[in-house]
Amino acid sequence: MRKIMRSAFALGALLVPALPAAPALAQPKTYVSNTGNDFNSCVIVGAACATFAGALAKTNPGGEITVLNIGEYGPVVINKSINITNDGAGEASILAPASGVGIDINAGVGDIISLRGLVIDGQGVGNIGIFIEQASAVHIQNCVIRNFEQDSAHGLFASSSHNMKLFVSDTLIFNNGRGVASGGIVIVPLGTATAGAVLDRVRLENNVIGLRVAGGSSTGNGAHAVLRDSVVSGNASHGISATSSLGQAPALIAVERTSSVNNAGTGIIAVGPHAVVLLHDNTVARNGVGISATATGQLISYGNNKVNNNLGADGVPTGSYSPI
Repeated sequence: MRKIMRSAFALGALLVPALPAAPALAQPKTYVSNTGNDFNSCVIVGAACATFAGALAKTNPGGEITVLNIGEYGPVVINKSINITNDGAGEASILAPASGVGIDINAGVGDIISLRGLVIDGQGVGNIGIFIEQASAVHIQNCVIRNFEQDSAHGLFASSSHNMKLFVSDTLIFNNGRGVASGGIVIVPLGTATAGAVLDRVRLENNVIGLRVAGGSSTGNGAHAVLRDSVVSGNASHGISATSSLGQAPALIAVERTSSVNNAGTGIIAVGPHAVVLLHDNTVARNGVGISATATGQLISYGNNKVNNNLGADGVPTGSYSPI
């Protein structure tokens, strides 16, 4: 009787069709390694991915990609909330292709992206280090963005038709740009969008323009940035620039405890009827021109800035606020 039952079970097994393997599920945390493979599951240290793009496809929205060791992890297009984190594993680099982008952020309007501990290198032929096309907020910490030198190249280019916020801290951005409007960090909202940025302890060195905040491509509330405890130096054009135009959105930069020095153009400039720069406890020296406001732009001083020893005119603010 047992033989008959075993035979029946064996026959039944043959008649049951094979089920397809379950697809790999996205995980809350994945890993990348210089010995990884994008065909791995990427969810444990011993089965890491080889690239950020490979790991991103296997990570839940809002999840984290962790760098395990020194390596080059490839350009990536970010289309969802994600955290890419390197906490002391060695240089985690992204080498941008010719005329290409290192990190292209084109996520949902409510998505939040965090990037920490990355080196993004244009190798002299890349176009944009980090391109923010769409996201609710982008947080960048302890990163290096360098060597994006194609025409109209930018280290970090935030240009979106949706409202967005940008937060950058403890980051070095150098040797970026070629065209006259290109540079280290460029913030240009589009349409009716508003862009807000807070930049802390940022070094903008040897770019074309160090920081450019422009409202002239939008008609909404414009672009607003705070730059504090930072150094803007050695740029081929202006160090810090706020620009707008008649009938367009405003551009506002609050500059606090920052040095704008050794720039070939103007250390700090406001151009256009809705361009305003607020100056608090800054040093502006050894620039082609110290500070300047043109086309009814405004430079508002809190009365505690050091603007002297520039190669051309030191310049004067257009107005002042008394400290409260």
